[in-house]
Amino acid sequence: MSNLDVRPAATVCGGREDVSAQPVHELLVGKLVQLGESTRVRRLLPNLGRRMVGAWCFVDHYGPDDIGDATGMDVPPHPHMGLQTVSWLHDGEILHRDSLGSVQTLRPRQLGLMTAGRAIAHAEVSPREHPRILHGAQLWVALPDAQRQTAPMFEHHPTLPVVNAPGLHATVILGEVDGAASPGTTFSPLMGADLALDAGADVRLPLEPGFEYAVLAMSGETEVDGVPVSAGSMLYLGCGRRELPLRASNAPSGLMLLGGEPFEEQIIMWWNFVGRTGDEIAEAREAWNAGVGAGRFGEVHGYDGDRLLAPTLPATPLKPRGRIR
Repeated sequence: MSNLDVRPAATVCGGREDVSAQPVHELLVGKLVQLGESTRVRRLLPNLGRRMVGAWCFVDHYGPDDIGDATGMDVPPHPHMGLQTVSWLHDGEILHRDSLGSVQTLRPRQLGLMTAGRAIAHAEVSPREHPRILHGAQLWVALPDAQRQTAPMFEHHPTLPVVNAPGLHATVILGEVDGAASPGTTFSPLMGADLALDAGADVRLPLEPGFEYAVLAMSGETEVDGVPVSAGSMLYLGCGRRELPLRASNAPSGLMLLGGEPFEEQIIMWWNFVGRTGDEIAEAREAWNAGVGAGRFGEVHGYDGDRLLAPTLPATPLKPRGRIR
């Protein structure tokens, strides 16, 4: 997933100074962002009040959209570095192509996990013949400094472990939930799970007290630790929890639980790059805009159209600000 903002701001994320060491309730409302011609997303991270949850640094929620008579998602080839992308669907299909040669159709509750590492490019589109409804989330995970130059790779996991309890069906996307571990590759202590609640369900999910957590509401209405959370919003929960009470309304609901050990390092996120200094962001932008032949990001074959060029850098230098260590 690309950030298609033509004037992206540089966002400084990470560090522990903004992480609550105790349980909190911080409701985040998404910013509506146009993604291509036919898809609008709700951007939950980075948010004015919250920039990261563990290593999770970017969260877009989209749909459910009726694209039966439309093109659907159409995100041209674009670059990434220093992060992982997580594609997650509740409805519809997305065709992923990348500069490693990967071509994969992603379907509901299948994990598409792309590790950008030092450099990769990809495109995401709705297949020509596609289901009528498109509904899902796109997320990024920041890579720790020691692993951010790792070789790029793409993983497709069509089957994931599940945890069942009365009224709850949980799919483990990344990390571990109640002893069930995802096969997806991670580089820092984190977890992600898709939670499907039956109408009227009243459950408690075990948590790791050293992690910070947030819940993204995908559909329906749910009380999360007593706080009503509606579709398209996110509730940040802080740290220090050993369990999470969830209660669905009189209709089924869907959630994504995101968590992880607070990310110690400070990062700069600009456009589709995660780095540590303004110079390396500028170098990546120049390498991508110089052309596919430059070789760093590679070429995405099979996309019918032009690739995205990186926008102009801000006039002010990109550098970490805030916490003094």
